[in-house]
Amino acid sequence: MKKILISVLLIAAMVLSLVSCGAGMTMGTGGTSGTYYAYGGILGNQIKASAGITVNVVSTDGSKANILGIDAGNYQLGTVQSDVMAYAWNGTNTFAEDGAVKSFRVIGGLYAEAVQLVTMDSSIKSVKDLKGKSVSIGAAGSGVYFNAIDILAAAGLKETDIKAQYQSFADSADALKDGKIDAAFIVAGAPTPAIQELCQTTDARLVPIDGDIAEALMSSSEYYTVYEVPAETYKGQTEAVKTVTVKATLIVSANSSEEDVYNVTKAIFDNVDAIAAAHGKGAELSLENATSGMTAPFHKGAAKYFAEKGITVTAE
Repeated sequence: MKKILISVLLIAAMVLSLVSCGAGMTMGTGGTSGTYYAYGGILGNQIKASAGITVNVVSTDGSKANILGIDAGNYQLGTVQSDVMAYAWNGTNTFAEDGAVKSFRVIGGLYAEAVQLVTMDSSIKSVKDLKGKSVSIGAAGSGVYFNAIDILAAAGLKETDIKAQYQSFADSADALKDGKIDAAFIVAGAPTPAIQELCQTTDARLVPIDGDIAEALMSSSEYYTVYEVPAETYKGQTEAVKTVTVKATLIVSANSSEEDVYNVTKAIFDNVDAIAAAHGKGAELSLENATSGMTAPFHKGAAKYFAEKGITVTAE
């Protein structure tokens, strides 16, 4: 009996030792048709190769699910929209009911998440033309939903002015293809797989979000900046399309060790060229992009890495 007990204790000690040494982390990303999932896989591979930490990348419902997953202890890492991260930290918008969540910390900003308004309806040339149309505005309470509501408001429209549908990226693309909806908001790094696939087989196109609408949006919210989806990003797109963007951000559990988070941060930002070679959005990785515009505190492990690069960030 004593030998069995000793064996159990030794096994438990080994497991705890492996966990404390960064044996593995789970990363919440997004739907398989979005950028989060594919990009998360690239980051996971790089972290494993450079830091020796295995990252299990899982598909999720996106930003809010990843924050709540970290809060529940199911994930240690997550990709989130910068605006949703702020909602969680402050307990507003999509987190108004749940209340503030402060169990995560920032590792760094990754890339621009373009607000892409997709349609196959030739009469839709502006956000204002969505009035009375059937429009997918993302899953109810999702980051995409709040982006869509913000943009509709900037164009003088309310949710009730459209026939709102609450769909994922993949479902939105299928509904557009089948003629069940007139337009869809998709917020993700461009090119987005769901839009790429749609443009391969249809005459789908992006609708600009610019001019007075973009100005009104940015004057009412700190999260948005102007952005251009470059020409030829999608099949048939011959010119750059102006829109707005939020920032994809990598967050981590506040309970993760300083050593692990330092090594994860170093694995990413010391290997920008390798990540960029594996995924187009990697080209947007930079120390400036990683550390600017964050509305929640950094993890001390990430702050240590950035301090070595001469950049001071707020950490807890």
